[in-house]
Amino acid sequence: KMRTTAAILYVIYVAMTIINIIFLVIGDMPLFESVCTAFGTAGTGGFGIKNDSIASYSPYIQNVCTVFMFLFGINFSCFYLLLLRQFKSVFKDEELRLYVGLAVLSVALIVLNIRPLYGSLGETIRHAAFQVSSIMTTTGFATTDFDLWPSFAKGILLMLMVVGACAGSTGGGFKCIRVLLLFKILRRNIRQILNPQKVMVVRNNGKAVDEKILTNTNAYLAAYVVIIILSTLLLSLDGFGFETNFSAVLACFNNIGPGMAAVGPTCNFSAYSALSKIILSVDM
Repeated sequence: KMRTTAAILYVIYVAMTIINIIFLVIGDMPLFESVCTAFGTAGTGGFGIKNDSIASYSPYIQNVCTVFMFLFGINFSCFYLLLLRQFKSVFKDEELRLYVGLAVLSVALIVLNIRPLYGSLGETIRHAAFQVSSIMTTTGFATTDFDLWPSFAKGILLMLMVVGACAGSTGGGFKCIRVLLLFKILRRNIRQILNPQKVMVVRNNGKAVDEKILTNTNAYLAAYVVIIILSTLLLSLDGFGFETNFSAVLACFNNIGPGMAAVGPTCNFSAYSALSKIILSVDM
């Protein structure tokens, strides 16, 4: 079963990549650039072949990238269930709901915050949706210098850097399922404080979650936080600001690419010392 499942998921991956290439070619992107961009989108690697990433391409190309980045951030099991026509199972998936909900809410809030920076509402939504999709799926493409956005919008992007995409996707980050489980663990602990005698089970998609998984999730969070704090502290020896150091660590540890300030979408990590680059390499 494991071998069959792996084969099915790879077929889905290849098929989606080919469809992505076709849509890019339809938008008059050269075939070579379409292949490279699709590979960067599918693997959420985000290494664009142009210095300005996706900024110089047409709004159509940017919208195509937005959609496919978002799709590749979804658990591939959901696509498999769709092929089996188990639509209810997909729509009831709690991780998928969290993923979609966070993305939609983030786009809406960022649009409200950055609306004065762009000429039209459509352009504002396009840039906001692209950056949310790019950061949340840890792809790292960019259509605009989001480092110039207000602090509120940048704060949302930093949060999305941590959350990341779904488990079973090509995206990185902490993963939506772990965030979901942590909130459920927190809710259970609060309820147990109020009702010490009551036995409570954490459930996901209607099924009880093994206590070992919950323990591992807590341990993962502890290791995650410790590594980020230590890495940020060591990077501070170079004299950069906290926003630069913290976002640089998040960008590398979550496999995103661009950070904020001196390591923003129009900058790079070249100014860091050799020690800092080694630390960031280890984080990646």
